[in-house]
Amino acid sequence: MSLVLDAARVAAGLNVLMLLVLIGVWLGTYREIRAPMTLGSIVFATLLLAENAVALYFYFNAPAMPTLAVQFMMVLQVLETVGIGVLTYVTWK
Repeated sequence: MSLVLDAARVAAGLNVLMLLVLIGVWLGTYREIRAPMTLGSIVFATLLLAENAVALYFYFNAPAMPTLAVQFMMVLQVLETVGIGVLTYVTWK
């Protein structure tokens, strides 16, 4: 189970880093064009960043959890990493 929890930790950490990059890029864009869609993206990414920061904290300070719960959380975290990764790639281009 430790490997599964480590995978969830890595995925949450990557999510935090990618979201910080996205927020930085979108803040620069918002300063230039003041588009409401960009502001909405910043708010969304900030909330997702908060969720991932809490998840990361929980993964390092979690009480004993059932193995099945850890496995499902890891899958969700990895899927989120893939989604944020695609968004980061598209935004960077």
